[in-house]
Amino acid sequence: MTTPAVLPDAVARDLREFSIEVPSWAYGNSGTRFKVFSTPGTPRDPFEKIADAAQTHAHTGLAPRVSLHYPWDKVEDVAALRAHAEGLGVTLGMINSNTFQDDEYKFGSLTHSDAAIRRRAIDHHLECLDVMREAGSHELKIWLADGTNYAGQDSIRRRQDHLAQSLQEIYAGLREGERLVLEYKFFEPAFYHTDVPDWGTSLMHCLALGEQAQVVLDTGHHAPGTNIEFIVAQLLRQNRLGAFDFNSRNYADDDLIVGAADPFQLFRILFEIVQQDAHRPASGVNFMLDECHNLESKIQGQIRSVLNVQETLAKALLVDREALADAQERHDVLEAHGILMDAFWTDVRPALAALREEQGLPADPFAAFRASGYEAQIAAERVGGNQMSWGA
Repeated sequence: MTTPAVLPDAVARDLREFSIEVPSWAYGNSGTRFKVFSTPGTPRDPFEKIADAAQTHAHTGLAPRVSLHYPWDKVEDVAALRAHAEGLGVTLGMINSNTFQDDEYKFGSLTHSDAAIRRRAIDHHLECLDVMREAGSHELKIWLADGTNYAGQDSIRRRQDHLAQSLQEIYAGLREGERLVLEYKFFEPAFYHTDVPDWGTSLMHCLALGEQAQVVLDTGHHAPGTNIEFIVAQLLRQNRLGAFDFNSRNYADDDLIVGAADPFQLFRILFEIVQQDAHRPASGVNFMLDECHNLESKIQGQIRSVLNVQETLAKALLVDREALADAQERHDVLEAHGILMDAFWTDVRPALAALREEQGLPADPFAAFRASGYEAQIAAERVGGNQMSWGA
């Protein structure tokens, strides 16, 4: 393991250009099926969520966009929310639709057997497109809870037909320069089958829709043991990886801080991304956190996550790709693996601290935020009202 004092110029350039979108819902109260915990200072409206998200960017320089969830983040004046964000040094990012909490969607939304309920779900997404444009964004993210719990409960084929038809109508609402990104999830809340359970299903629908439809990959949305970096490589080959949602998990969709459970997996994923230059803004891949912090401080959890991604990306950028290609060509298995491991075990923290200082950022953003007094300030100021959570 080495400890470089300064990062190579090309690596430093890529790290300066790299950014991560943060989710508005991560700053509200969250929990599990059993309990949602409240925290002093929790935002009571989307404006306060944006203020907290801006703290993540102010201390790290890594999170200039905030993803919204609609209607969780519904406001009377989207333009005012946009101006508020820009005044704090961030912009509004992807708009996430929500068709998984209303009673009408108990048995599905875009896949429901009732045309009237599908119509309502489609119209919701068309409304999200309007919100997206008011927010200054150009991306709509769709994640569906649609699925079944029992064999025979519904026709899998018919539900796929309904989904394809619904997506086509939403897709037709896109304008030039806009895109729809379709997320998938292996299971939950449906336990027998999920209507978009994997990358292949998402990709098939996106290919049928057109070039403005791409796949969203979430680290926690796979069966245990899935080789996620393989999926990344395949989607990038087809230019269909629209977004990558970072989190970490031990068992299922645990939404833990990025890299907490398996930092080597994060490294392997980022190395596949680096090999195809998909970490650069020109690739169009939107990197985002998708975490709901249960026990930890919300802002601190987001800061730690974006720093973990930055640190791991730096390691992936340090892989000697020429030496690796040579070892692979000679089929020297252990040398090739060793080249990857050398980069993974490199301590890049001092060099990243120096890079941040060059950018006018705190060398240790996590410690700087803790010392800022911001959490004590909002705990004193945000008294009364209803705290927001991942469900509102």
